[in-house]
Amino acid sequence: MIPLVYHASYSRLALPSRHRFPISKYQRLFEYLCQTPFSGQFSLCSPKPANQTALASVHCPQYVAGFIHNRLDPKAMRRIGFPWSEHLLTRTLHSVAGTELAARKAFEHGIALHISGGYHHAHQDFGSGYCIFNDLVYSARRMINQGLADKVLIVDCDVHQGDGTATMTVGDANIISCSIHCRQNFPARKADSHYDIELEKGAGDDEYLSTLEQILPLLILTHRPDLILYDAGVDVHTEDELGLLQLSLEGIFRRDMSVLRHARDAAIPIACVTGGGYCKDPLQLTLRHSQLFHAAAMLYR
Repeated sequence: MIPLVYHASYSRLALPSRHRFPISKYQRLFEYLCQTPFSGQFSLCSPKPANQTALASVHCPQYVAGFIHNRLDPKAMRRIGFPWSEHLLTRTLHSVAGTELAARKAFEHGIALHISGGYHHAHQDFGSGYCIFNDLVYSARRMINQGLADKVLIVDCDVHQGDGTATMTVGDANIISCSIHCRQNFPARKADSHYDIELEKGAGDDEYLSTLEQILPLLILTHRPDLILYDAGVDVHTEDELGLLQLSLEGIFRRDMSVLRHARDAAIPIACVTGGGYCKDPLQLTLRHSQLFHAAAMLYR
């Protein structure tokens, strides 16, 4: 069975009425997946919260303590984009741990899926763009430090560049970061990933998928990773409120199938996170995120 990592705290966060982050999407996606014909292929796993010591081994200890104990200044919290609360702390610690749990489960099952994660704008000593701690880098370092992997490949297909991931892995030969993003999207000032694949505003299915099919075999052949962490952000969709690319729903499904198929065929464990996606219609957003889980159910029977 395919491990499905989820915690009820992911959507248990009260935000201001006009806040644009779709916090309910995690619970909606979980409930939707429970009703799909392939729900029987998933095995539910629930993470325990990450602890301060573990987070401080990857992020700046002062930043970690400042967030956990609500001591960050207002400017730092505005840059993150969420007001501090106990609920925010709870969901953050569980979300980070959820990606680590998915990585561990991927070694056992070949694949694991996390209904959260992809907080790639979090830097070593500050958060940004709704991202507080970088679960991708955190999980990669944890796997390496505990001897489960020598090399981890992060494949980030969110429409926004994973600038935090880039800055946190600069000079690191054991964590390879690849960001496939829209050049005109946030952040305005891009960082340097190991691989930055920039697409122009308006790029659609054919260009995107062709680019992906060129880069994935090269990454796998060149680096031979022991684990792939895949950010399957759906803000690449043509109707996403924050994205500037024009992928269709079918294009997202084909993208996810491509990444998973390359990992499966190379016998590389893959842990997937849902990443970004912004839409006022909750059903449409759920359908976009569900493509990853549908693809996994088809390929990992």
